Amino acid sequence: MKLIVGLGNPGSKYAGTRHNLGFDVIDELARRRGLTFESSPADAVVARERGPDARVMLAKPMTFMNRSGDAVGMLSRYFRIEPESILIVVDDANLSLGRMRARSEGSAGGHNGLQSIMTALATPAFPRLRLGVGRGDSRRDLANHVLARFDDDEIGAIKEMVTNAADAADLFVDESILAVMNRFNARDRSGDALGTDTDDSVSNNDDQH
Repeated sequence: MKLIVGLGNPGSKYAGTRHNLGFDVIDELARRRGLTFESSPADAVVARERGPDARVMLAKPMTFMNRSGDAVGMLSRYFRIEPESILIVVDDANLSLGRMRARSEGSAGGHNGLQSIMTALATPAFPRLRLGVGRGDSRRDLANHVLARFDDDEIGAIKEMVTNAADAADLFVDESILAVMNRFNARDRSGDALGTDTDDSVSNNDDQH
């Protein structure tokens, strides 16, 4: 069984914001597989395949992002899913808009959600898929940028990225994070000109991050 976790903040106030892209990808994966969300032993809603051939569980933590590890750790322990079988889907302000980057492990890079998960799992060795939302206007507070909704001229790029991210998550389920890295990181190299992209840096350190 593999666990795909999209990070975000719960509640209608944050729906459709840059910070909730992880939720959007999980919703797309659930739609593709015809799964519905239900409560779980953790502070998260899950949508999972059942039966002897079940391969994947989808999850959206219902904590704020800076406590995402509470839910991920509980799901990992309860369903006996090892960290290498958990894919975290997360927004990244240090990747330019529309870019994606997969990693098999890494630092938190200042991202409170990833740091919380690292603490809960007691390891940095879990796959993550980072989705670029850009840094926006340099004169604007970064916390306000990631907690804002997308501009009209960004919607097309975001829809394409959500589709690509769901494809990457499907590949993770079918094969491995290495297959995702080989296919999607290679595809993404043509976009290196924009943004200040670093391997492990993610977005800002706001309290709800």
